[in-house]
Amino acid sequence: MKNLYINTRFFFALIAVGILYVFAFFFPWVMVVAHMIMLLCFLAAMVDGLLIFNRKKGISAQRILPEKLSNGDENPVKIDIKNNYGFTIHANVIDEIPFQFQKRDFLIEKKIGPGKNTFFQYILEPKERGEYNFGSLHVYISSPLGLVSKRFSFQKDANLPAYPSFIHLRKYELMALQSEFLLGGMKKIRKLGHTMEFEQIKDYVPGDDIRTINWKATSKTSRLMVNQFQDEKAQRIFMLIDKGRTMKMPFNGLSLLDYSINATMALSHIILKKGDRAGMMTFSKKTENKVAAENKSGQLRKISEALYNIKTDFFESDFNRLYQDVKYSLNQRSLVLLFTNFETLDGLNRQLKYLRGIAKNHLLVVVFFKNSELQTLIHKNPESTQEIYDEIIAEKFEFEKKLIIQELRKYGIYSVYTLPENLNVDVINKYLEIKARGIL
Repeated sequence: MKNLYINTRFFFALIAVGILYVFAFFFPWVMVVAHMIMLLCFLAAMVDGLLIFNRKKGISAQRILPEKLSNGDENPVKIDIKNNYGFTIHANVIDEIPFQFQKRDFLIEKKIGPGKNTFFQYILEPKERGEYNFGSLHVYISSPLGLVSKRFSFQKDANLPAYPSFIHLRKYELMALQSEFLLGGMKKIRKLGHTMEFEQIKDYVPGDDIRTINWKATSKTSRLMVNQFQDEKAQRIFMLIDKGRTMKMPFNGLSLLDYSINATMALSHIILKKGDRAGMMTFSKKTENKVAAENKSGQLRKISEALYNIKTDFFESDFNRLYQDVKYSLNQRSLVLLFTNFETLDGLNRQLKYLRGIAKNHLLVVVFFKNSELQTLIHKNPESTQEIYDEIIAEKFEFEKKLIIQELRKYGIYSVYTLPENLNVDVINKYLEIKARGIL
């Protein structure tokens, strides 16, 4: 009987009977009608209960989970329910989803014909990495009478890990192969030069760079021949992720650290597909989670595992320690992408000598973030004195960011200044640009 539930329809019927009993005080003949209707209600409830309890396995249901969740992305969870009764049932599905999502009103209603299946899905979007525990899948079914329900429970306690974003890796790969990304329109990477890794001599066709014409081969064959080059491969690309207090700032539910981790996953995938070597480390008071730059078959999985349990802390990041570790760990020239966040020029100047030290031996790209809330204030038409002050302060912070870019450029340090939601596209574009220009 613990799986028996009385529906609101039955209580509404009792309320109607109660109203009839009230009228019976004024019209005695109504009392008989009220007695009969009450008897019919209880008989109908008993018949309804017999209909849904006469089968032990009246329905079968299954929750189909992905192998792992992708942090910050929409992850589909599928549910398959089969009706084994000989009549149409109404099913209320309540899934005990992990507490991290804080969904207290989860309910899906379905109508399933006799002997038929229904297949549907709902979306979960995790905002933090770690373990997610699913409880039981509850399905409350009722017959066409709808007076009582029976609860069926399936699949208790399923654990699912949430890894850095991986769902869109294939999309980024296709875009990178075309050397173009969609960001406010089509943005195509312009190839400014070529590398010196020679591939072959071929016939000239309209559109080839005339600077690559091989005059010796042309004189021998009496037709225009050009040298064809290919991108250099096996170059070392290293990503440094700051997990200090400045990376705790949240935007759209994800911290700057999580945006950086997702971008590292996406960029690592592209790097490995391009034939280069991807590596990473995190730092705050000390450097941790180090993965050597390699291009082996399991490298992306190794990077994903290293990124899985990274958390921010509230320490001031030690760039001196980072400089020392980079100096002794990276003994060959590499492209180094540093994910951090500088809010003021003074904050940059305190760390600039260490960044210059890294840039002496490596091609350094500093990735830092636009504050999307400040961008909203800047582009908002102020209507009061307070809003004018807010806009001026926001513009001051934005100007500081531009000064940071200029200061970095002065010492030959590249930068990516982007909104958190555009980070993946922008860092991959910067990598492709550096590859195309052959400046590594």
